[in-house]
Amino acid sequence: MSNYFVKDYLDEKRIEQAPTREGFGKALVAIGEQDERVVGLTGDLSESTRMDGFQKSFPERFFEVGVAEQNMMGIAAGLALSGKIPFITSYATFSPGRNWDQLRVSVCYSDANVKVIGCHSGLSVGPDGATHQALEDIAITRVLPNLIVVAPADSNEAYQATIALAKYEGPAYMRLTREKSPVFTSSSQPFVVGKAIHALAGDDVTIITAGPISYEVLQALEGLSDRDITCDVIFCPTIKPLDQDTILKSVRRTKAVVTVEEHQIDGGLGSAVCELLAEHHPVPVERVGMPNSFGQSGQPNELWATYGLTRKSITDAVKRAIKRKSS
Repeated sequence: MSNYFVKDYLDEKRIEQAPTREGFGKALVAIGEQDERVVGLTGDLSESTRMDGFQKSFPERFFEVGVAEQNMMGIAAGLALSGKIPFITSYATFSPGRNWDQLRVSVCYSDANVKVIGCHSGLSVGPDGATHQALEDIAITRVLPNLIVVAPADSNEAYQATIALAKYEGPAYMRLTREKSPVFTSSSQPFVVGKAIHALAGDDVTIITAGPISYEVLQALEGLSDRDITCDVIFCPTIKPLDQDTILKSVRRTKAVVTVEEHQIDGGLGSAVCELLAEHHPVPVERVGMPNSFGQSGQPNELWATYGLTRKSITDAVKRAIKRKSS
């Protein structure tokens, strides 16, 4: 399990910082060199989504669609059905937000091999404000048939996930973030679609998380250990399909769950876990996420504090889950 982390992953001053979109951009160039079927499309956001590296390396396989996200999804579907492997990028509020209908009908209904990369997700977009803070994208994608949904925890995992998605045959959505965040996973850790990582062992509660906010979970564990609370920690970069076996094996032992995500508290990872547990093993669940609210402009750390996505929030949720288990 320790192979999942880089050395000294808890040392915030020494650990590398990079946005998840960096890992995607580097991986896209790498797979472009290996497979000529890979093509890139963007909606006037090649630099912001880190597709500019692919654009420079393979200009003949790059398509600048402009501010026309619905058209971009349709073009990508056509390219996929013609044998290409299209990766399309925009801000997640625009894709899959603005072109959800085309994603549903042109891509998912056709089971077209399109990889949708939604950047600038979550509250950490910060000053861009509520209109650009994608906090509903997991909810609107995981409901679609044939579509897998991925949320890497850091730049390393985004790199590995991009490699895996290029090999995966079928529609896929991956959410990425803009701000730099700790790179705490090992670059050698392979990404397997549909597989969660049992990262740390504990007895009192299972914490299930995805995305860069996962690092807050690791930091929260330090305070919990002072209270003699140990947590089973599961990193869940594939939100659909959910790794039911790994989650249920842990929950049957700890008998309590906390989910942590930078997404609306309804419809995301926490909801997916609740659905699983309701069917197979009901236990107390506490969810840490956006509390049914739109965001606002501000620095990422200020917004996380305002809406309760902090280490203290995670610690408090763990204590509530344990108390409910005992009552």
